[in-house]
Amino acid sequence: MNGHPGGEAHTLRMLELAELPRSARVLDMGAGAGEALRLLRALGFDAAGVDLAPRGEGVEQGDFLHLSCPDGTFDAVLSQCAFFVSGNLPGALREARRILKPGGKLLLSDVFFEAPLPLLEREGFPVLHSEDLTVQWREYYLEALWRDETTCCALPKGKCGYWLLIAERR
Repeated sequence: MNGHPGGEAHTLRMLELAELPRSARVLDMGAGAGEALRLLRALGFDAAGVDLAPRGEGVEQGDFLHLSCPDGTFDAVLSQCAFFVSGNLPGALREARRILKPGGKLLLSDVFFEAPLPLLEREGFPVLHSEDLTVQWREYYLEALWRDETTCCALPKGKCGYWLLIAERR
């Protein structure tokens, strides 16, 4: 099971939509087992990954809500299924904005309990592309529960959605 719905094909789609040059410096925030990090490097990107509990080679241990890198270090930030579980989605967006160069791209797919476009706009990220992938996420999550590959977590009340978003640092 991949660490996010759609696996490698989903990551490749995000990269295609973002139109990043292969020379881009990319940070995977919430890199987990490093699947996307390995893919980014195989495609020629200068990529790094950070996670609170790294489970893969090349993924650095660290809190992506409080990164030690200087402002404007990266051309792009990739995050799949990590900002929500940080418990501080606005904080994760602010840190992504801080470490991105002006015009840098945010490639984000995650669960949202509020409309994601206004949230990203408030945090300085005009959205260039959005897709509601809630149906795909439900299938992924139910399969993960069935295979006992995830645990239920306390979720806010209300309807949630799963979105693929490409945004740019204003």
